[in-house]
Parts: sequence; structure tokens; C-alpha cells
Amino acid sequence: MTAVVIGASGLIGSHLVNQLRADPFFDRVRLLLRNWDGPPDGRLEMVEVNFQDLPSLEQAIGEGDIVFCSVGTTMKKVKGDKIAYRKIDYDIPVDVATISKRRGYKKFLLVSAVSANSKSSNFYLKLKGEVEESLKGSGFESMHIFRPSVLLGKRNEKRPGESLAQLLAPLFSFLLLGSLSKYKAVKASDVAKAMIAASKTKQKGCMVHEYDSIMKLVRVAG
Repeated sequence: MTAVVIGASGLIGSHLVNQLRADPFFDRVRLLLRNWDGPPDGRLEMVEVNFQDLPSLEQAIGEGDIVFCSVGTTMKKVKGDKIAYRKIDYDIPVDVATISKRRGYKKFLLVSAVSANSKSSNFYLKLKGEVEESLKGSGFESMHIFRPSVLLGKRNEKRPGESLAQLLAPLFSFLLLGSLSKYKAVKASDVAKAMIAASKTKQKGCMVHEYDSIMKLVRVAG
């Protein structure tokens, strides 16, 4: 099996890479990166790509079976430019999905966000919802959409607001029952583990995974 990872340098993406590297189920793991200056890794195939150059992107995607997409940015990184934000959080997943489906990939796994809704008045949640809507009709044999809430784990970059949320969220998890359980904080490593577990199932169609479903997949993975 050949897996492609988009967003490998992010919090979930980095865990995906480490777990896929150690998983004998996958023969090849191809990372699509904006830039790469690290050492070679025999288990991984690093491909530098300009995501706005679609012919280059198609060549970089190549042949394979499964796409893991955890790409994302922040308003700070794009200096408040919503157009630039959309080019990353919307255009990249949709373009990658379109191309990978055309190249014969069977499964696509996307990291979205809890409460994603294309009709939301919140820019971020609306954008994530629009991505989901676009991908649901992309025609993959299996589409898995993951909607984590607060992510637990150490990032390479500083996000003060998220750091505070990471400290507080676990303290209130016991209050989040029933329909509110989807807002429970979750380890980024567990989201990655759940994505890999989902990619190995024979489920067909589009599945949306929130906290309870994510943790069920984690337990299945062992």
C-alpha cells in the first residue's frame, strides 16, 4: 500500500508520519512538502511541491492508494489574509482530492474541525464545512472526515490560545457527556492513530468521526 501525507509538518501530520513509518501495512509513505531540507529517510519518500502548480502537484501525488490530509494554517501565519487562508485550507485539500481520485486513489482521510458547517457565520468553521461539502461528492470508495476539538500535544510553533485550551480542556472533560462529548480534548497522536485505523477498514462511503468515534478507532488499533 502507498500512502500520501499532506500536512506532514503539522501536529497531527507529524504523528501520522511517525506511525505510518513504523506500520508494515504500508509499503511506501510519500510526503508532499512545500520545502524539504532534511536528511534522506529510506522509509519515506519526500516530494517538494508547489501546491498552486496543479501539473506539478499531480506529478508529485503520483500513483497510490490512500491520502491522509491534515493541512492547515492560522490567521497569524497568513497575516489575517482570508484569501491566502482559503488557498491553504480549502484549495489544497480539494485540489489534492480531485487529482488523487483521477489518479486512482481509493481512500481519502481529512482532518476537519468540530462544528464544521458550511452555513456557519464563523469564518473558520464555515471554511472547514465548505471543504467537507466539496469532498463528500468527490467519489472516493471511502471518505473519512475527522472532526477533533482541542488537540493535545506539543507543536513546533507557539500558539498561546491553544496552549491555554490544552491546559483547561482536560479539566472539564468529565462534564462533556452525550451530545457534548464531541467537544472533548483529544491527543493529536490518537487522531493520527484513528486515521490510520480507519484507512484499513473496508467501510465504503463517507464517514464523519467525532470524539467518540475517534476513540473507538483508537481502541480498535490497540
